[in-house]
Amino acid sequence: MSKKILGIDLGGTSVKLAILTEEGEIQQKWSIQTNILNEGSEIVPDIIDSIRHHLKLYQMTTDEFIGIGMGSPGAINLADGSVTGAFNLNWKETVEVKKQIVDAIGLPFFIDNDANVAALGEKWRGAGNDDDHVVFLTLGTGVGGGIIANGQLVRGTAGSGGEVGHITVDPEGIDCTCGKKGCLETVASASGVLNLTRRYAELYAGDSELKRLIDDGSEVTSKVVFDLAKEGDDLANIVVDRFAFYLGLACSHLGNILNPKHIVIGGGVSNAGEFLMKKVEAYFLQFTFPNVQQTTSIKIAELGNDAGVIGAGYLAKVQS
Repeated sequence: MSKKILGIDLGGTSVKLAILTEEGEIQQKWSIQTNILNEGSEIVPDIIDSIRHHLKLYQMTTDEFIGIGMGSPGAINLADGSVTGAFNLNWKETVEVKKQIVDAIGLPFFIDNDANVAALGEKWRGAGNDDDHVVFLTLGTGVGGGIIANGQLVRGTAGSGGEVGHITVDPEGIDCTCGKKGCLETVASASGVLNLTRRYAELYAGDSELKRLIDDGSEVTSKVVFDLAKEGDDLANIVVDRFAFYLGLACSHLGNILNPKHIVIGGGVSNAGEFLMKKVEAYFLQFTFPNVQQTTSIKIAELGNDAGVIGAGYLAKVQS
């Protein structure tokens, strides 16, 4: 009888958990709130309690599992499974995640950065089609990512491999929280859309509903900008074109350096769908050389919120 895998996707608002088959199919999934009070000291105990409760609920034992995988924010020490710098979890000090879970549950445990783990999910069961060469970008409040080359995550010498959100695409551009200017996430994230909207609204003198919303001080979201662009709003289309330019340029750098089979784009902003992806692909093709144009494709992510737990399951599967 084939064994199961436990996948955990630890986020600042909720913890998603799932029981998966060895083939990556989700059989059960649930979530709990992330309790960041008391410097996040209850987060790991809450996860342990939830695992124990659901194993009892489903009348399962740890003998039925090959291991547990987890994706977490912050810097991951792969040697001891600890997490440092996960500020959205209120973890101000290093947290011994692996030790706590192994001591309590008794299963092999594997942990990696949440963006890397989501990349593994899309590679295994999503738009990556289980290819060994996949780049994943997630466009949310910022821009995260993970790079898989020759079937392995690219982590770099100090764990900063795959920081695609900090590719410089506009050296004289907007200040980034990392201290540099013109990083990809300043122009190709949900907040990046608004940065571009403010920039071009100041220069725009034509007729535009988006311009009126900005001038009136109305709340404008990235979804509003993309919806208006689809309706033909001139300013919104200028913003979306610049967004697509910067994202396509960054993807061309990734394509020219890595030549992956697929560059997969996910996250909330990717919900703009083919309307956005066609524009991104046009700029990508403009900036890549012929062999990459012919062999690397840009695709929309397929797993949505399940990418993290599926990727966590894959992490446990390949390392157990």
